Amino acid sequence: MKVILLEDVKSLGKKGEIVEVNEGYARNFLLHKKLGIEASAKNLNDIKLQKQNDDKVAAEILEVAKKLADEMGKEEVVVKMKAGENGKSFGSVSSKEIAKEYFDQNKKELDKKKIILPDPIKNFGQYEVKVKLHPKVTATLKVKVVEA
Repeated sequence: MKVILLEDVKSLGKKGEIVEVNEGYARNFLLHKKLGIEASAKNLNDIKLQKQNDDKVAAEILEVAKKLADEMGKEEVVVKMKAGENGKSFGSVSSKEIAKEYFDQNKKELDKKKIILPDPIKNFGQYEVKVKLHPKVTATLKVKVVEA
């Protein structure tokens, strides 16, 4: 019996694949647990249309991420940090503080988990910070750390 998998099934296949299985396995396990559906002409067409829609939505999300990356490349975030004796920085700037200042200055949300900051910024100056907006899109955000 041919079955279209609705979810990944270990040792059988990935979501969307058409697999040949025993009829008992299909009826008693795959169809019963809603892990797959019978590969009829109607179901094949529905899966094809769903895949086309998913591809279209994914392309739109990618375009939005590219547009946001272009906007981020032109923007600069100013983060104020306390200074200790002799003009040395006191503390550090983390991705959480960068995300908060980005929202305060640009009124746009930025998830702190998307900011790629290997080590916290501990000195004053200008830095370029990578922001992972999409698996295929990484933006560069200019961060200027100044004395408060």
